[in-house]
Parts: sequence; structure tokens; C-alpha cells
Amino acid sequence: MITVGHRRERPLARQGDGTLLAEGARFSETIGHLAKSTFIPKGVYRFRSHLEANQQQADCLAKGMGRLAAKRA
Repeated sequence: MITVGHRRERPLARQGDGTLLAEGARFSETIGHLAKSTFIPKGVYRFRSHLEANQQQADCLAKGMGRLAAKRA
């Protein structure tokens, strides 16, 4: 077995200082912004092939970039 990385466990603290809560909030906010920037509408998509899935992703990206360009102009 090969060890790829080492995970350091954080020590338990008796008094919480809120740093982990703030870190979690920042992570959640980042994920929320990421979901808005993919330009793919929410839903469940079923494709017959990877080619169809890639084509739908490219179409959504092009439309989203077009909308952003129209807003900026």
C-alpha cells in the first residue's frame, strides 16, 4: 500500500472560538457562487452518450457567456 498524503487531525478544543464556523460559512458561500457560474440550469439530465452531455454543457456555457457579454455592453 502506498501512502499518498497525510491528513492532520485538528485537536479538540474546550472552548469554540468560531473559526471553524467562519471557515464553513466561507466554503458554503464559495459553493453557492460556483453553482451560479456554471450556466447549467438545475435539473436531472439523462444523456445517451458523453458526446451529448458535452454538447449540452458547451451550449449552456456559450449561452451564459453571451448573456454576461450582453449585460456588460
